[in-house]
Amino acid sequence: MKVSEFKTAGKLITGLGSIKALADEMARLSIRDCAIVTDKGVSSSGLLDQVLKLIPSSPLLIIDDIPPEPEVNIIEAKLTVLRENKVDGIIALGGGSAIDSAKVLAATYNYTGRLSELFGENTLSKRRLPLIVIPTTAGTGSEVTNIAILSDPIAQMKKGIVSHCLLPDVAIVAPEMTKTCPPSITAASGIDAFVHALEAYISVNASPITDALAEKALKLIFNSLHHAYNNGENLSAREDMATGSLMAGLAFGNAGVGAVHALAYPLGGRFHLSHGMSNAVMLPHVLKVNAPFCQDKLYCVAKLLKVCERHHSKEEAVKLLLTAIEKLCRDVGIPASLTHFNISPSCVTELAEEASKVTRLLRNNPKQLSIEEIEDIYRLAF
Repeated sequence: MKVSEFKTAGKLITGLGSIKALADEMARLSIRDCAIVTDKGVSSSGLLDQVLKLIPSSPLLIIDDIPPEPEVNIIEAKLTVLRENKVDGIIALGGGSAIDSAKVLAATYNYTGRLSELFGENTLSKRRLPLIVIPTTAGTGSEVTNIAILSDPIAQMKKGIVSHCLLPDVAIVAPEMTKTCPPSITAASGIDAFVHALEAYISVNASPITDALAEKALKLIFNSLHHAYNNGENLSAREDMATGSLMAGLAFGNAGVGAVHALAYPLGGRFHLSHGMSNAVMLPHVLKVNAPFCQDKLYCVAKLLKVCERHHSKEEAVKLLLTAIEKLCRDVGIPASLTHFNISPSCVTELAEEASKVTRLLRNNPKQLSIEEIEDIYRLAF
C-alpha cells in the first residue's frame, strides 16, 4: 500500500441525539464567549433556538446572515465584527457555506492580510480560535475536510483555501438537525455527497481506506436520497444520508475530487449556481468521458449499487450505472441541462478556460483533460 495520510476533524460525534454533547465539548475546549455562525434559513427554521438552549450561556455574537456561496469580501467584513467582539470560539451551524465561512473565520482570526491571498494550498500555519461544527444538510462533508470554498467576485470563480488549520476541533453530526432541510437542498446536497464519494473512489489518490469509506457512502446515499427527498421527516433516511455524507467527506477530504468539481466551480462563480447543483448537473457528463479510464472502479460501483447483473460485461455495467445515476438525479428534481439555468452555449470557451485553471482538482482525475476536452464536456451539458 502506498504511503498516505488521513485528515479529519479532531473529534467526531455522530448519531441521533449527538447534539446534546455540545455543552460538554464547549467546556472541554474552554469556549465561553462564543460566536455562532449560521444563515437566515437555519435561524428561521428553529434550529438555532434548539442550539441556544443547549449551551450554558448566551453567545457573545450571532452571525446569522451568511449567504449561499459567500464572497471573500463578505467574510472579511464578518472577520472584523468577530475581532471587535473578542470571542473565544466559534460554533458553525448550517450547510457548507456557513461551515466553510466559520472555518475561515476561526483560522484567520489573527491573520492581518487579505483573505484573497490565502487561496491555494497550505497558506495558513496555525489557528487560534477553537471550532465546533454542526451540519444541517447532508452533502458538503465540510465538517471533516481541510478545505473552505469562497467566491472570488473579481475572478467570478469559486476558489479553495486548503490547510490543516481549517479542520474543526469537533464535528457533531446529528441527523435530526437535517429534518428541516427543504427538498431542493436535500436533493442538491445529496447528489453533491454522492459526487464526493464517487470522485474520491476514482481519484488517482484513492487508497484502501478512502475506498472503503467511499463504497459505504455510495451505497447509503444511493439507497436513501430519494426517501429523504420525498419525506424529510423520515429519520432513518436522514440518518443514512448524514452518515453517507460524512463518510463521503472523509473519503474526498483525503483522496480528493476531480473534474466534476473543477468544471462546477466556474458555474458557481459566474452564474451563482449552488455548489451542489453545479456538481449534480455536471456529474453524468464528466463520468461519460472518465468511464473508459476508470472502468474497473465504476464496474465495482455498478455491482455495489446492484444496477447490473452477473451476465453484464464491464462496459455494459458501466453504462447501466450511468443510466442509474441520471435517473437518481431526475428522481430528485435535478435539471438535466445547463439551459435550465439560462446559461448560453456561447459561454463554453470561457467556462473551459476557467475550469482548466483548477489544477488542484484536475490532477486527481483519472483522465487528464485538455482544454478542448473540457469544452466538449460543457457542450454535453447543454
